[in-house]
Amino acid sequence: MASTAAAETPAANASEAELAIGGMTCASCAARVEKKLNRMDGVTATVNYATEKARVTFAEGLELSDLVATVEKTGYTARPVTPPKREKPEQEQTREQAQEPASADVRAEADVRAEAEEVEPSAATEVADSAEAEQAASLAALRQRFIVSAVLSVPVVLLAMVPALQFDNWQWLSLTLAAPVVVWGGLPFHRATWTNLRHGAATMDTLVSMGTLAAFGWSLWALFLGDAGMPGMRHGFDLTVSRADASSTIYLEVAAGVITFILLGRYLEARAKRKAGAALRALLHLGAKDVAVLRNDGTEVRVPADRLAVGDRFVVRPGEKIATDGT
Repeated sequence: MASTAAAETPAANASEAELAIGGMTCASCAARVEKKLNRMDGVTATVNYATEKARVTFAEGLELSDLVATVEKTGYTARPVTPPKREKPEQEQTREQAQEPASADVRAEADVRAEAEEVEPSAATEVADSAEAEQAASLAALRQRFIVSAVLSVPVVLLAMVPALQFDNWQWLSLTLAAPVVVWGGLPFHRATWTNLRHGAATMDTLVSMGTLAAFGWSLWALFLGDAGMPGMRHGFDLTVSRADASSTIYLEVAAGVITFILLGRYLEARAKRKAGAALRALLHLGAKDVAVLRNDGTEVRVPADRLAVGDRFVVRPGEKIATDGT
């Protein structure tokens, strides 16, 4: 495969970038995105489902738009989180000569490169704030979808499981309550299923969507064309298997209940991921964001801490965080 060769012998002037992947609902989704990206010539990618991020190394000649287009063709969304960082071979030679006297031309070239890498303190903060706001909005929308679905599903389940609550034409009330849950509450599953089917794939969303739609569709047939819509119909609760007339049996509580429970799981998962992400960001904030690199002419320039390399000299003033321990 082309991706294997690219992974084993990455280009010397390859770029690295991080993409935020949207629409993934299980580990198989992350595996699909990673597989599609690695099929591109000169691309090595790893996708983390927990963080919903893809770290991509791509060769010269490719652009971020090419990577985003590949992810979107797979059925997911993607947006750059960090700008691409390109490591040029001549930079290593410049670092090796950092301790040696440099000519005016070399100093000028190093100064220009350092100025191009100067830190913009607000840029990283804006990206983090934007991601946090987007995650909070997504969690709030998921919470609202779950609460509405739960409020509508509980009466449906009770009517189906407690015969004493079943009044004349109770089944039509169940249909009225279950329909919004199946259609609106399960919309994320149905949308993801349609997208995956268009790309010839199936995920857990496919199982949820097909199962709930099958239960809901059968219930519609039994209500409108079978005997389940007759006044006085009773839906008994029995723990034993017994033969019954299929045309008088409905499964609205199954369709609504499954979607509600899955939404609950998705909400708890999203909330846990957000809390874990917040803890990791707080831990990262303890480290140095940038560092004052000492130029050959004795001047200083602030660059991102992750741009430090062997041979670089930097200044640490009293009260500042140490960017690296020298190893």
